[in-house]
Formats: sequence, structure tokens, C-alpha cells
Amino acid sequence: MYFFLLNLALLDLGAISSTVPKSMANSLRDTRDISYAGCVAQVFLFPFFMFAEFYFLTTMSYDRYVAICRPLHYETLLGSRVCLHLAAAAWGCGFLFALLHTANTFSLPLCKHNAVDQFFCEIPQILKLSCSTSYLRELWLIVASVCLSFVCFVLIVVSYVQIFRAVLRIPSQQGRHKAFATCLPHLAVVSLFLSTASFAYLKPSSISSPSLDLVVSALYSVVPPAVNPLIYSLRNQELKAALSQLITGCFQKQ
Repeated sequence: MYFFLLNLALLDLGAISSTVPKSMANSLRDTRDISYAGCVAQVFLFPFFMFAEFYFLTTMSYDRYVAICRPLHYETLLGSRVCLHLAAAAWGCGFLFALLHTANTFSLPLCKHNAVDQFFCEIPQILKLSCSTSYLRELWLIVASVCLSFVCFVLIVVSYVQIFRAVLRIPSQQGRHKAFATCLPHLAVVSLFLSTASFAYLKPSSISSPSLDLVVSALYSVVPPAVNPLIYSLRNQELKAALSQLITGCFQKQ
């Protein structure tokens, strides 16, 4: 579990680092410019980290399933070699899909204007700048990415259905509480990741506006990577005690 958490932390750090520093620098300099190379880097890096993170979340749901439903086979099913292979597959799939999306997006002729209505270079916003019908290649690639993401979502749901069934059969209340406490951080991270991304890309066009798109994009691109470490860290008793003391001190000062 901690091996997967390490990879997840690296992905969260990479996702924030690919968009937020440039946006902060532009705000400080009161500009909205970005170089062509910088835009290409953002289009590649952000999907790379996001795709890889979703695959890691799927892998971690399988890890929780094996740990709770088949604990005696854990070392066999998820040994160090298997974990390395799963991690390599997640990083590799993220890299492949990001590379294909970037190559397809920037192979299109961008002939309308060069203003992206977003605080970072986002593929849907760049596609709006194209006046060529060849953007359908990118749409098919997006469909393929969505289908693969849906398969990952189904695997996560199936894993948790099996987990909840196994947990509810545990006779002791303390055992059930311990099992649920093990799964809740991962389930919270998955829910936050999917809810923000789904709302960003599946919201009705009738409520879409530049300001709302900006807020939603910030929500799904910044909030999950920033909150994920906090969610998992709350299992640490020392951190929970420190957070409790901080909140208590704030109320006492008021």
C-alpha cells in the first residue's frame, strides 16, 4: 500500500507542478502569455499524470480487495515483482495516452486565434481553435480514453462491492471498523477525483460559461492533487492530534 501511495504522491506533485506554477507566475507578472513549447508541455504532462493517477487508483482498489478478501494470498498475488509491474503499467499507459493526445492535438492546424480560455493549455480548449475536420482523430482518441477510464471505474466498483460484502461478514464490530478505516481514504480520493473530472467534462452545455469553465477546471486540476495527501495523512495518529490541537487553538483564540 505504501509503495502505491508513494507513486500517487509523485503523480499529485507532478499534476500540480505542470499547471499551477505557470499560472501563479502569470498572475504575479500580470500577463496571460505562455510559449508554444510550454503549452505543448502542459498538454502532455497534465493528462500523463491524470491518466496514470486513475490507473494507480484502480490498482489500489485491487490492492485493498486482496488485502481484505484474500489476505492469506496477499504476498502471492501482490508481491514486490507484481507491484512493480502494475506500477510500470500505470506509468506506461499514462505516458502512451498523453503522447498520443499531444501528437494528435498539435498536428491540427490552429487557424482561428491563439487565445485559450483557460488558466492552462487544455486539450478541449485547443481543439476549439482548429478549423480542420481532422480533429475527429483526437475525438476518437478521447472516446478510447473514456472507454478505458470506464473499464477502470467498473473494476473499482466491483472491487469495493466485494470488499463491502466481505467486511459485513466480519463478526466483530472492531474488525469491521478497522477494515472500513483502511478503505475510506482511498474511496474518498476516488470519489473526489471522479466527481470533479466528471462535472468538468460532462456538465450540460446550457450552463457552460468561460468563468464557470475556469472554476471547474481549477476544481478538478488543483483540488484532488492538493487534498489527496491530506486525506491519506489523516490515518496518521500524530497528524490527527496536531490537526485537532490546531483547530482547538483557533477556536480558543476566537
